[in-house]
Amino acid sequence: MTTDNRTDDTSQALDDRGSNRSQRPTSDRFRDFMTQHWAPRDTTLPEPNDSAPYAKLRREAISKKFTGDRLVIPAGGLQVRSNDTDYPFRPHSAFAHMLGTGTDFEPDAVLVLDPNDDGEHDATIYFHPCASRDTDQFFADSRYGEFWVGARPTLEYIQAATGVRTAHIDELKDALSKDAGQVQIRIVPGASDQVSTMVSEIRSEVSQQVASEVDEALAEALSEARLIKDAWEIEQMKLAVAATAEGFEDMIRSLPRATTHHRGERVLEGAFGAKAREEGNTVGYDTIAAAGNNANTLHWTANTGKVNEGELVLIDAGIEIDSLYTADITRTLPISGTFSPAQRRVYDAVLKACEAALEASHGTGVKFRDVHAAAMEVIAHELEDMGILPVTAEESLQPDCQLHRRWMVHGTSHHLGIDVHDCAQARKDMYLDAELQPGMCYTIEPGLYFHADDLAVPEEYRGIGVRIEDDIIITEDHRAIRLSEDIPRTADDVEAWMAKVLAS
Repeated sequence: MTTDNRTDDTSQALDDRGSNRSQRPTSDRFRDFMTQHWAPRDTTLPEPNDSAPYAKLRREAISKKFTGDRLVIPAGGLQVRSNDTDYPFRPHSAFAHMLGTGTDFEPDAVLVLDPNDDGEHDATIYFHPCASRDTDQFFADSRYGEFWVGARPTLEYIQAATGVRTAHIDELKDALSKDAGQVQIRIVPGASDQVSTMVSEIRSEVSQQVASEVDEALAEALSEARLIKDAWEIEQMKLAVAATAEGFEDMIRSLPRATTHHRGERVLEGAFGAKAREEGNTVGYDTIAAAGNNANTLHWTANTGKVNEGELVLIDAGIEIDSLYTADITRTLPISGTFSPAQRRVYDAVLKACEAALEASHGTGVKFRDVHAAAMEVIAHELEDMGILPVTAEESLQPDCQLHRRWMVHGTSHHLGIDVHDCAQARKDMYLDAELQPGMCYTIEPGLYFHADDLAVPEEYRGIGVRIEDDIIITEDHRAIRLSEDIPRTADDVEAWMAKVLAS
């Protein structure tokens, strides 16, 4: 026989127990006092965002691909970090791209493109607008209340900024349900579980049988819409690269302290992260600050290692500015300020591959895959010249061989923009097999990675890892230019750059 010793407190639902720490007054007098004696709100409306006309063209292009369909593009909601604390909010990239909005847009917002009688679409943004000050939400709601997260924008404010009609989020389900039996609904998969569930319920109510390909086609089209950057986006990329350049200089300034710290890599990471928050939204991806042999782990983001004099540090970092566009730059720096002969030999080999890839990018008819092929041609021959490749470069370059890829297993390039690996849902023939077009923005980032325990490599090279990465834009005359041209790249220029920054 057992005895139940639980108290009445256990009858409280688990989801309600987070409020147990609250000591907020609940009296009517308190509530009345909280909702009175406030100065009038500033109702000045903003000028339209600079991005608004470009975003309108993007929506029109998507509209033409899905005539007659209702398109649902959620921003997504807040994600729990631990218990009742959330990660900083970042709207879904497709949502931000279609509206030209940045990081400060509202959690749980949804953009709906509704088919109209003209064969086009009418756009509406549904979101939680600013709550009236005579509501409990104003002071008591820790997720949406003004006392907790600041004043939310009004419907009128967002409409003025974006040029898009706005409506309260409570109207969303009715709007999606309208004529659902006759209108195909498409939603970006994975953008919002809550909105996806709502759409599923509506589809079920009207017996709308939908295969996953219906929604995937929308995600694919939205991803491919970012393959060609417009003038506003290119300007954002330039701003992101400029901010990232400043971040690299701050890391160089922190090198002396990094060499004395037991987690010197974190010192470098922290210096860059501070600049990212000062000049942008945050980092565009987890910073890689990989010193010594850690550089040979391609995605080394732990950054727990020491930074030792005489070694190299590979830094792969980018700042995401407030528009959500990010740079993606890699530089490999000699921690002592100068390259050793072995380090310089590896560095120069990678630099040659960078130059070959850029040269291959010029002109019409160049395919995205050609950029990688040009870099690999150089890498294979450099490895042969260094006495590392066990076969000739020409033999290794054959599809059935590829031994040189032991020391560079990753690709040379990826599209870049509002995501660090932008356009990831694009079809192969639109990405890898596509011809480079004006407005395409991508990286060139070859490398050589000689692990400390790689016995196939001469001892003098073991433990050296080098990658050089630049951000590229294709111009209207089909020339490839480096947006990161002003961030030093050659071994001599890197040494002079470091000396100058450290002396400043």
